[in-house]
Amino acid sequence: MRITTIVVVAAVVLGTALTFVLRPERTPELLDFVLPLVACGAMFWRGRFPVAALVVVTAATLAYYPYASMDGPLIILPIVALYTAAEQGYLLAAITTGATALLAMGLGEMGGPRHIDNTSFLAIAEGVVVTIAAGAYVRNRRAYRHEVEQRLLQAEHAKEEEARRRETEERLRIARELHDVIGHNISMINVQAGSALHGLKKRPEDAETALQTIKETSKETLRQLRSTLGMLRQVDEHLPTLPAASLARLDELARDSGLRVTTTVTGSLADLPAEVDLTATRILREALTNVSRHSGGDTASLAVTREPAALVLSVEDAGPGANYADGSGFGLQGMRERAAALGGSLQAGPRPEGGYRVVATLPLKEE
Repeated sequence: MRITTIVVVAAVVLGTALTFVLRPERTPELLDFVLPLVACGAMFWRGRFPVAALVVVTAATLAYYPYASMDGPLIILPIVALYTAAEQGYLLAAITTGATALLAMGLGEMGGPRHIDNTSFLAIAEGVVVTIAAGAYVRNRRAYRHEVEQRLLQAEHAKEEEARRRETEERLRIARELHDVIGHNISMINVQAGSALHGLKKRPEDAETALQTIKETSKETLRQLRSTLGMLRQVDEHLPTLPAASLARLDELARDSGLRVTTTVTGSLADLPAEVDLTATRILREALTNVSRHSGGDTASLAVTREPAALVLSVEDAGPGANYADGSGFGLQGMRERAAALGGSLQAGPRPEGGYRVVATLPLKEE
């Protein structure tokens, strides 16, 4: 903007000086120097104070042509000032100043000697309108580009946020899988190891069975752990494919818990949605693991009930529960998160008659 101002002011100064040379018969007056000086000086402030500069330049130009003896090209300055005001968003000020200047020119020409003819007046009026319109167009165009850029930035930020959200969800899913795989099997190994130590001398055949179970369980744990880590590395082509967790293997789930489990199934479990089937199996496995860890007993009752709109899971034990936490452990937190992910709920807490109860409700979506 400063370069434009310098160029425009230089053109006006040179043009005004040229009129002194071309019209030696006219005697320069004080206004021939003061008014161009005021108008040119105000032009250097149009960047910071566009409206004030516009008013000063327009007023100096309106006074220049009727009262000064020379006819320099001062008309260039208010045109540039009008454009600047409109382009910077002061459209109302530009329109008001331009209309006022044209009205003052018209009244001056009607009430006194004519300085310009009708054609020149219409040309000046047209120039004012076009200048204001051009400034407003440039501003609107720049605002549109800015809005488009902001939308692109917002879209990019939204994409990054979505990527971070998915990454967080994937980390939580992997954490749950690792917790289910390692926590359940290690708990069973602990139970079987305790049983083997207890019966090592009195009933060696039971200790041998327990040790065999520990061997198989630890092997299965390593296989599942390798499979989970292989998914992270995306190089699990050659790793063994593990059977998917399902309520169809409910008896195997109860048997692997190391507890004496009473199982009750109400309703058909054959056509459950895959995500409900997997989530239900994970919750039941974690609940049985908690029983073996914390209840202080070796029995549990497991119930699965299919209702018209939901699948209800229940795991209860009658142990003293001395080792149960306050319901805020990672196992319970993981079960709640799994249920909530399907729009369900999970309640866990001590039973009035003793022991502990976990009840999960998983909605069944209509196909």
